[in-house]
Amino acid sequence: MTITTEAPTRAAEIYSRAHLGLYIDGAWREGAAGRTFDVLNPVDDQVIGQVPRAEASDLDDALAAAERAFPAWRDTPAFEKSRILMKAVALLRERADEIGTLMAIEQGKPRKDAVTEVMRVSGTLEWCAQETRRLYGRIIPTDVDTSLTVRYEPVGVVGAIVPWNFPAGSPMRKMSAAIAAGCSLVIKASQEVPATVCAIAQVFHDAGLPAGVLNLVFGRGAETAQHLIDAKQTRLIAFTGSVPVGKELNARAGALMKPTIMELGGHAPVIVSADADPIQAARRASAAKWANGGQVCTSPSRFFVHESIVEEFTAEMVRLAKELKVGDPLDEDVTMGPLINAKRVDATEHLVQDAVAHGATIAFGGERLGDRGYFYAPTILTNVPLDAEVMSEEPFGPIAPITSFSDLDEAIATANSLPFGLAAYGFTESAATADILARGFEAGILSINHCGGSVTEAPSGGVKESGLGRESGPEGVQAYLITKRVSHKLR
Repeated sequence: MTITTEAPTRAAEIYSRAHLGLYIDGAWREGAAGRTFDVLNPVDDQVIGQVPRAEASDLDDALAAAERAFPAWRDTPAFEKSRILMKAVALLRERADEIGTLMAIEQGKPRKDAVTEVMRVSGTLEWCAQETRRLYGRIIPTDVDTSLTVRYEPVGVVGAIVPWNFPAGSPMRKMSAAIAAGCSLVIKASQEVPATVCAIAQVFHDAGLPAGVLNLVFGRGAETAQHLIDAKQTRLIAFTGSVPVGKELNARAGALMKPTIMELGGHAPVIVSADADPIQAARRASAAKWANGGQVCTSPSRFFVHESIVEEFTAEMVRLAKELKVGDPLDEDVTMGPLINAKRVDATEHLVQDAVAHGATIAFGGERLGDRGYFYAPTILTNVPLDAEVMSEEPFGPIAPITSFSDLDEAIATANSLPFGLAAYGFTESAATADILARGFEAGILSINHCGGSVTEAPSGGVKESGLGRESGPEGVQAYLITKRVSHKLR
């Protein structure tokens, strides 16, 4: 497999027009000490920009701004909140092409996929803009002289931390729900992909969001997260990231009795039952597997295929992988770009080599591509034993390990044997088997006969070590509210 790349100067010239900065109290600024992070182009490993690094004093300014802004935003009428957010929706859609191009350059997903991501998050914001008008309480019948009601109120200042793999999607899930609920927030986004989220912050600014409601910072993950958790202003911590880091942050927040929303890693199993159509299953699974180079927490990453159809399934997966065009994400024909950084390439290569050492066979791929950048071939492994690392550690890369099974109950037990429970997928043409899979999988996100992940209108989240709480849907906004019971003796 070969790769195609555009002239690196094209990406650098486009990216030079991006505005990178800290957004605090409604204004853009540099970090207090003038320190910066380099932004690298994953296509050629060249520096294409610098983003300011927030110091402790910058974080304190952002937290103070959020605290000042909260009371007025909390009390802003729901229809006015909705109007401002709907203005931001319109601006996002107007600027989708521009923002998507920046995302493709800094994160590496194909440009058409990046533009689609921006359009999708505009839908997320639209949902939340409408939901802010539906945050109803309730009246509970009780004694004749007592009024008993339940009210929902915003929790307060939110501290949010998001990763790099969805530069628009991850920040927007936190921003849209928290702001729609009436909260203010300080969000620490990834310094590896800053231009996308800076452009989104500018959208909110241009839509008329009051100063201090949204504050955007970049900094070292551990120290910034600790600062946000420990700050007296924060009332809730929302995090998307790895299981080990999530456990650490959740413990720190728990010691201060601060609630958390934790969207953590997974290792999504795919069970293709004996009564499934192996060709259709491979086509639908393949589309999800190679999306974003497999750098998706809900990516299908363990394939258990019934022994009677495993050869057909594998052959179709290989055929589809061969059709992928790997290269520069600005090339409109490219269907898979580079991985985000050298660490991800090294981790992918290690998992492939370990699987082979344990007896797996490389059916396709299994190699780095090109002499620059972070390209790795879409890789299909067969006869992968369960003791290979790739079957127990989330690959977060372009690896599809396939193994066969003969008994469905045993396959479900194996799928559930890990401590993760974010997403799971099943393929069958039997309603009875579909029910067995739906009941049997231990996961918070389950799809039958497709590999769809999170959607705007329904809740997403994990079980076991894959997280706490839910994002998206009504539950996603409710997560940023507190429940207050009011009992009023009338006479």
